[in-house]
Parts: sequence; structure tokens; C-alpha cells
Amino acid sequence: MQFRRARRPGRPGHRPRPGWSVALGAPYTFRTTLESEYRSDIVGERAILLGAVHDIVESLYSHYRLAGDDAVTAYEQSCENVTGPIARTISRAGLRAVREDLDTTAREVFDRAHTATYGPAREIVAEIYDEVADGSGLRSVILAERRLGKREMSRIGGSPMWAAGKRVRARRAERELPVDPFAAGVFVATMTAQVDEFAERGHSWSEIVNESVIEAVDSLLPYMHARDVAHMVDDCSRTARLGTRRWGPRFPAAYEQIAFPVSELPADSALLTAFDTHPAHEALAAAAKLRPSVDIFVA
Repeated sequence: MQFRRARRPGRPGHRPRPGWSVALGAPYTFRTTLESEYRSDIVGERAILLGAVHDIVESLYSHYRLAGDDAVTAYEQSCENVTGPIARTISRAGLRAVREDLDTTAREVFDRAHTATYGPAREIVAEIYDEVADGSGLRSVILAERRLGKREMSRIGGSPMWAAGKRVRARRAERELPVDPFAAGVFVATMTAQVDEFAERGHSWSEIVNESVIEAVDSLLPYMHARDVAHMVDDCSRTARLGTRRWGPRFPAAYEQIAFPVSELPADSALLTAFDTHPAHEALAAAAKLRPSVDIFVA
């Protein structure tokens, strides 16, 4: 839960905002301002929280289908991996643990995918941030509201991959799915790109990890894990739904045309060092001390 800058005690309008958070049982409370909050929240919806992750799993699914995998296997290596073992690892042990838990061969795949994806993903997140910061992003929502007065917003999640999800969920109890290193590298790189963009724009670390990591793995991905992407996206606000539809498709172009081909090349050691020593790890470790002992469950 976030709380915005309150007036000084004794002044008119003062409210003990952190107390509200504690009373509601929120495990995390971070300081922010109204401007900082709307920027990080709306940018996040268009990036790793909704828009980017939707098209990460779509791109990965297509990648594995083109490689010859059947629909169920491709779904397990893409969506099921991101919402399952990858998200669980990040939630319980942080971003770095995803890489550290891999064996040497798998770690090499992660490294190549991560360093190939980071740059293209960062460019899109920066573009989203610029549009949200100058009001263009919300202006597009206002214009869309006029159109939506005449017709309903179409639902998402109609591509063939989502039909395979039912079969995957039906056999979850049969085995524990291992982390797919390529999917992990792409997902963690995109998440890290958003973290770095927020840091460069002056957001506090507690806000950054909440709006880029915690909200993703502990609040939103459980909905896609339970059913599909429409269950995650289309139960959100209209602003989030519109932003996802507008910006999500930008990510597959970057992944499929830039990142995936570059992932065949050796990993960038400088980017790996930056990831290994990233200040986000310390911020997440501090937040992890307050993490509830149970996971969110969505039926």
C-alpha cells in the first residue's frame, strides 16, 4: 500500500496515512506523491504489470511453437513458466534467485536471453513513461472513452495459445514444472528494464520494487495463472485495459525482431554485472521480511 505526503501534524488536513495501511493489514507501506504514484502505476500497467507480460508470454509461445513444440509444451514453457515457477521464485527469494537457482548450462541460456532483451525492453518502457508524464497517455484514454460510448471494448485472450491453457492447468498436479531459462531471461530483463527506468526518473526504491516486482508476482500474475490473460487484464480499470491493448503489441516486435535473434550471440558481461549488483536486490530483500507467509490464491 502506498501513502502520499501528508500535511504536518497539527495542521488542517493532517491524516495518519501509514496508520490506515497498518489497520488494513497491508504488508508493505511506501512513501510516494500523487504525481509519482500515477506515473509509476500507469506506466507499470502498460509495461511489466499487464501489457508487456501479456505479450512476453505470447511471444515465447510463438517462439517455442516455431521451434517444433506442441501447444501444451509451448504453453508450459511460456505462460505457465512465467506465472508459476518464475513468479514464485521472485516472490519468495527475489530477482537474482531466478538466475542463481539454474545450473551452468541453463544459466548461460538465461544470460543470453536477459542481455539481449534488456535494451529493447528499456526503450519501450522509456517511451511509455514519456507519454504518461506529458499527459499523452491519459489523453488517449479520454479519446477512447468517446469511442467506447458507442461500442464495447473487445476482450483479449483469443489467440490459439490460451486454448492450451486448460490442458496445462488440468495436469499441474502431475509434476513440478522447472524454470525455463529462456523465458526467465526475457521476463526478468523486462522487469529490470522497468525498475531501471523508474530509478532514473527519481522514484523511491520501495515504490519501484512494489510497482515493478511485488505487484506483478504477488497481485496480478496469479490471475493469469488461474485462468488466462483476459482474467488478469479485463478485470482491471478501463485505463489499464486500454493501455495494455495499446502498448502490449509493441513488445513482441522488439522481442521477435531484436531480442530473440540477438540471444543467439554471447551474453553482455557488463549487463550481467549490473544485474548481479543491482540495488533492487537489497530493496526486495527488505520487503521480503514483511511478506505474508501465504501466497495469493485465485480460483
